[in-house]
Amino acid sequence: MDTLYHQTNKLIQQTQQTFHTLENNIVNALAIEEDIQEKINLINSNCEKLDVYLYKVPVEQRQNAKMRCDQLKYDSRHLQAALAVAKQKRSRREAAMSEREQLFHRKFEPNPDITTINMDYSIQHQTSLQNSNRGLDEMISTGVNAIESLRSQRLTLKGAQRKIMDMANTLGLSNHTMRLIEKRVSEDKVVLVAGMILTVVIIILVIIYFT
Repeated sequence: MDTLYHQTNKLIQQTQQTFHTLENNIVNALAIEEDIQEKINLINSNCEKLDVYLYKVPVEQRQNAKMRCDQLKYDSRHLQAALAVAKQKRSRREAAMSEREQLFHRKFEPNPDITTINMDYSIQHQTSLQNSNRGLDEMISTGVNAIESLRSQRLTLKGAQRKIMDMANTLGLSNHTMRLIEKRVSEDKVVLVAGMILTVVIIILVIIYFT
């Protein structure tokens, strides 16, 4: 199970690197997106196998193993969401390029009035496209920042989890120590009472002997 977990975790890291390649290679965007989707499908398949292996793990290790599997599923869902955003960005970019090409090849009417109207419409249309592109870039930037924030929170939660587990182990040792101390105190009380009774008996015997 550990081998499959490490393979899946490494595959997630490779997929994240492929997203950087996608951002810098617009020409082959479609092929790169298909490669990312194949990697995500393989990650999901591995997660399903890990769920099956989970029941073969010893009970004392099962909780920790389940948390690791859930983290892989969480990362896979975020990769799928990021791929959907990238596909939308590519589709809008291609639509904008197609509309620009249509504007460049549009034939205007010979009437000056109509030409002026068409030019004004083209300018307004171009301005709208530019505004739409800026809006999409801002949305994508916001999404990337949100993903980075979630990753940071994930690291923080992992650190907190380790601290809680350490505290739990420490408390377990402390409880054991306290039980030993309480047991020792009880034994000391029994010894003290027995000693006092024995001393009183000896004193009574001495008094009876000498009288």
